[in-house]
Amino acid sequence: MLLGLIIVVPLPTPAMGDIAVTLPPLIVFAAPPEVIVIPETYVYVVPEIEEDIFFYNGWWWRLWEGRWYRSRDYSSGWVYYRSVPSFYVLIPSGWRTDYREHRWGGHQWNYQRIPYEQLQHNWRGWQKSRHWEKQETWGVEGLKSRPQSREVHPSREAKPQSHKTVKPRKSREAKPQSHKTVKPRKSREAKPQSHKTVKPRKSQEAKPQSRETVKPRQSHEAKPQSHEAKPHGKPE
Repeated sequence: MLLGLIIVVPLPTPAMGDIAVTLPPLIVFAAPPEVIVIPETYVYVVPEIEEDIFFYNGWWWRLWEGRWYRSRDYSSGWVYYRSVPSFYVLIPSGWRTDYREHRWGGHQWNYQRIPYEQLQHNWRGWQKSRHWEKQETWGVEGLKSRPQSREVHPSREAKPQSHKTVKPRKSREAKPQSHKTVKPRKSREAKPQSHKTVKPRKSQEAKPQSRETVKPRQSHEAKPQSHEAKPHGKPE
Protein backbone atom coordinates (compact mmCIF):
# COMPACT_ATOMS: atom_id res chain seq x y z
CA MET A 1 0.00 0.00 0.00
CA LEU A 2 1.34 3.39 -0.96
CA LEU A 3 1.23 5.96 1.82
CA GLY A 4 0.79 9.65 1.03
CA LEU A 5 3.19 11.87 2.92
CA ILE A 6 2.86 15.59 3.60
CA ILE A 7 5.75 17.38 5.30
CA VAL A 8 4.79 20.36 7.39
CA VAL A 9 7.23 23.07 8.44
CA PRO A 10 8.57 22.13 11.88
CA LEU A 11 7.57 24.33 14.79
CA PRO A 12 10.14 25.40 17.39
CA THR A 13 9.47 24.52 20.99
CA PRO A 14 10.52 26.40 24.14
CA ALA A 15 14.17 26.06 25.03
CA MET A 16 15.08 23.19 27.37
CA GLY A 17 17.99 24.43 29.42
CA ASP A 18 20.47 25.93 26.95
CA ILE A 19 19.32 23.80 23.98
CA ALA A 20 16.39 24.81 21.78
CA VAL A 21 14.63 21.62 20.72
CA THR A 22 12.68 21.62 17.46
CA LEU A 23 9.87 19.14 17.02
CA PRO A 24 10.00 16.91 13.94
CA PRO A 25 7.69 17.66 11.02
CA LEU A 26 4.32 16.01 10.97
CA ILE A 27 3.75 12.99 8.75
CA VAL A 28 0.25 12.62 7.37
CA PHE A 29 -0.66 9.06 6.40
CA ALA A 30 -3.42 8.29 3.92
CA ALA A 31 -4.45 5.45 6.22
CA PRO A 32 -3.26 4.06 9.57
CA PRO A 33 0.09 2.40 8.84
CA GLU A 34 0.75 -1.31 8.84
CA VAL A 35 3.72 -2.58 10.80
CA ILE A 36 5.91 -5.68 10.97
CA VAL A 37 7.53 -7.20 14.05
CA ILE A 38 11.33 -7.33 14.05
CA PRO A 39 12.42 -10.93 14.74
CA GLU A 40 13.59 -11.84 18.23
CA THR A 41 12.12 -8.65 19.68
CA TYR A 42 8.68 -7.24 20.41
CA VAL A 43 9.46 -4.05 18.55
CA TYR A 44 7.25 -3.12 15.61
CA VAL A 45 8.30 -0.83 12.78
CA VAL A 46 6.62 1.00 9.88
CA PRO A 47 8.64 -0.37 6.95
CA GLU A 48 7.20 1.61 4.02
CA ILE A 49 8.63 5.03 4.92
CA GLU A 50 12.24 6.16 5.01
CA GLU A 51 12.07 7.59 8.52
CA ASP A 52 12.44 5.24 11.44
CA ILE A 53 9.13 5.04 13.31
CA PHE A 54 8.86 2.22 15.85
CA PHE A 55 6.15 1.01 18.20
CA TYR A 56 7.10 -0.51 21.53
CA ASN A 57 5.40 -0.89 24.89
CA GLY A 58 2.42 1.32 23.98
CA TRP A 59 4.46 4.22 22.59
CA TRP A 60 5.37 5.34 19.09
CA TRP A 61 9.03 6.27 18.80
CA ARG A 62 10.65 8.45 16.17
CA LEU A 63 14.29 9.27 15.42
CA TRP A 64 14.81 12.61 13.71
CA GLU A 65 18.03 14.55 13.27
CA GLY A 66 19.81 12.53 15.93
CA ARG A 67 17.13 13.07 18.62
CA TRP A 68 14.40 10.80 19.86
CA TYR A 69 10.72 11.67 20.24
CA ARG A 70 7.75 9.66 21.39
CA SER A 71 3.98 9.94 21.24
CA ARG A 72 0.80 7.97 21.84
CA ASP A 73 -0.15 8.71 18.23
CA TYR A 74 1.78 7.63 15.16
CA SER A 75 1.45 10.97 13.32
CA SER A 76 1.41 13.79 15.89
CA GLY A 77 1.95 14.77 19.49
CA TRP A 78 5.68 14.11 19.44
CA VAL A 79 7.55 14.97 22.64
CA TYR A 80 11.32 15.20 22.95
CA TYR A 81 12.87 12.21 24.75
CA ARG A 82 16.17 12.92 26.50
CA SER A 83 17.89 9.55 25.96
CA VAL A 84 18.07 6.65 23.53
CA PRO A 85 15.27 4.12 24.08
CA SER A 86 16.53 0.87 25.55
CA PHE A 87 14.94 -1.28 22.83
CA TYR A 88 17.00 0.43 20.10
CA VAL A 89 20.13 -1.59 20.91
CA LEU A 90 18.25 -4.70 19.70
CA ILE A 91 17.52 -3.29 16.25
CA PRO A 92 20.06 -4.34 13.57
CA SER A 93 21.29 -1.46 11.48
CA GLY A 94 20.58 -3.38 8.25
CA TRP A 95 17.02 -4.37 9.04
CA ARG A 96 15.69 -2.53 5.96
CA THR A 97 17.90 -4.63 3.64
CA ASP A 98 16.70 -7.80 5.35
CA TYR A 99 13.14 -6.60 4.91
CA ARG A 100 13.54 -6.05 1.17
CA GLU A 101 15.30 -9.39 0.61
CA HIS A 102 12.96 -11.38 2.88
CA ARG A 103 16.01 -12.73 4.70
CA TRP A 104 16.87 -12.87 8.40
CA GLY A 105 20.05 -14.45 9.67
CA GLY A 106 20.41 -16.51 6.52
CA HIS A 107 16.83 -17.84 6.71
CA GLN A 108 13.74 -17.09 4.71
CA TRP A 109 11.78 -14.30 6.42
CA ASN A 110 8.06 -14.47 5.71
CA TYR A 111 7.11 -11.41 7.66
CA GLN A 112 3.48 -10.65 8.33
CA ARG A 113 1.95 -7.24 7.87
CA ILE A 114 0.00 -6.26 10.96
CA PRO A 115 -2.84 -3.79 10.58
CA TYR A 116 -2.93 -0.85 12.94
CA GLU A 117 -6.13 -1.97 14.69
CA GLN A 118 -4.76 -5.43 15.45
CA LEU A 119 -1.60 -3.91 16.86
CA GLN A 120 -3.49 -1.59 19.20
CA HIS A 121 -5.74 -4.36 20.54
CA ASN A 122 -3.25 -7.22 20.77
CA TRP A 123 0.28 -5.94 21.35
CA ARG A 124 0.05 -6.34 25.13
CA GLY A 125 -1.34 -9.89 24.95
CA TRP A 126 1.17 -10.91 22.29
CA GLN A 127 4.02 -9.69 24.46
CA LYS A 128 2.69 -11.40 27.59
CA SER A 129 2.01 -14.75 25.92
CA ARG A 130 5.16 -14.55 23.75
CA HIS A 131 3.00 -15.09 20.71
CA TRP A 132 5.48 -14.47 17.89
CA GLU A 133 8.24 -16.75 19.11
CA LYS A 134 5.99 -19.64 20.17
CA GLN A 135 3.60 -19.89 17.23
CA GLU A 136 5.06 -17.98 14.32
CA THR A 137 8.79 -18.12 15.21
CA TRP A 138 8.85 -14.50 14.15
CA GLY A 139 7.98 -15.55 10.58
CA VAL A 140 11.51 -16.87 9.98
CA GLU A 141 11.82 -20.40 8.60
CA GLY A 142 14.14 -22.64 10.59
CA LEU A 143 14.65 -20.10 13.37
CA LYS A 144 14.72 -21.88 16.70
CA SER A 145 12.90 -20.23 19.55
CA ARG A 146 15.32 -19.16 22.24
CA PRO A 147 14.57 -19.80 25.95
CA GLN A 148 14.62 -16.05 26.49
CA SER A 149 14.05 -13.66 23.64
CA ARG A 150 15.89 -10.38 23.40
CA GLU A 151 12.86 -8.60 24.73
CA VAL A 152 13.40 -5.48 26.78
CA HIS A 153 11.38 -5.58 29.97
CA PRO A 154 8.93 -2.66 30.14
CA SER A 155 10.07 -1.71 33.61
CA ARG A 156 13.60 -1.10 32.29
CA GLU A 157 12.42 1.55 29.86
CA ALA A 158 13.89 4.82 31.04
CA LYS A 159 11.30 7.49 31.69
CA PRO A 160 11.98 11.20 32.01
CA GLN A 161 12.27 11.96 35.67
CA SER A 162 9.95 14.54 37.12
CA HIS A 163 11.30 17.16 39.47
CA LYS A 164 9.52 15.90 42.55
CA THR A 165 10.94 16.24 45.96
CA VAL A 166 11.87 12.85 47.27
CA LYS A 167 11.48 12.47 50.98
CA PRO A 168 14.52 10.86 52.56
CA ARG A 169 13.94 7.49 54.08
CA LYS A 170 14.10 7.10 57.78
CA SER A 171 17.47 5.94 58.87
CA ARG A 172 17.61 2.46 60.32
CA GLU A 173 20.66 3.20 62.38
CA ALA A 174 20.43 2.55 66.06
CA LYS A 175 19.25 5.49 68.08
CA PRO A 176 21.64 6.71 70.76
CA GLN A 177 20.62 5.46 74.16
CA SER A 178 19.56 7.95 76.79
CA HIS A 179 21.87 8.47 79.73
CA LYS A 180 19.88 6.52 82.28
CA THR A 181 21.47 5.48 85.53
CA VAL A 182 21.98 1.76 85.44
CA LYS A 183 21.88 0.06 88.82
CA PRO A 184 24.81 -2.29 89.33
CA ARG A 185 23.94 -5.91 89.68
CA LYS A 186 24.45 -7.60 93.01
CA SER A 187 27.76 -9.33 93.15
CA ARG A 188 27.65 -13.05 93.53
CA GLU A 189 31.04 -13.19 95.20
CA ALA A 190 31.29 -14.71 98.68
CA LYS A 191 30.72 -12.24 101.46
CA PRO A 192 33.63 -11.80 103.85
CA GLN A 193 33.08 -13.64 107.11
CA SER A 194 32.71 -11.62 110.29
CA HIS A 195 35.60 -11.67 112.76
CA LYS A 196 34.08 -14.09 115.23
CA THR A 197 36.25 -15.86 117.79
CA VAL A 198 36.61 -19.44 116.72
CA LYS A 199 37.07 -21.86 119.60
CA PRO A 200 39.90 -24.26 118.98
CA ARG A 201 38.95 -27.83 118.77
CA LYS A 202 39.96 -30.17 121.61
CA SER A 203 43.16 -31.91 120.81
CA GLN A 204 42.85 -35.66 120.59
CA GLU A 205 46.47 -36.21 121.44
CA ALA A 206 47.28 -38.32 124.52
CA LYS A 207 47.52 -36.37 127.70
CA PRO A 208 50.87 -36.62 129.48
CA GLN A 209 50.77 -39.03 132.38
CA SER A 210 51.32 -37.73 135.89
CA ARG A 211 54.70 -38.39 137.37
CA GLU A 212 53.72 -41.07 139.85
CA THR A 213 56.37 -43.21 141.60
CA VAL A 214 56.48 -46.51 139.95
CA LYS A 215 57.48 -49.30 142.20
CA PRO A 216 60.10 -51.51 140.66
CA ARG A 217 59.09 -54.99 140.06
CA GLN A 218 60.73 -57.69 142.15
CA SER A 219 63.49 -59.39 140.34
CA HIS A 220 63.14 -63.11 139.83
CA GLU A 221 66.84 -63.61 139.70
CA ALA A 222 68.41 -65.85 142.32
CA LYS A 223 69.94 -64.08 145.14
CA PRO A 224 73.66 -64.69 145.43
CA GLN A 225 74.50 -67.13 148.16
CA SER A 226 76.98 -66.22 150.79
CA HIS A 227 80.42 -67.82 150.32
CA GLU A 228 81.13 -68.17 153.96
CA ALA A 229 81.54 -71.75 155.15
CA LYS A 230 79.66 -72.72 158.13
CA PRO A 231 81.69 -74.98 160.49
CA HIS A 232 80.37 -78.49 160.63
CA GLY A 233 81.59 -79.06 164.21
CA LYS A 234 83.72 -77.84 166.92
CA PRO A 235 87.46 -78.03 166.36
CA GLU A 236 89.47 -80.65 168.15
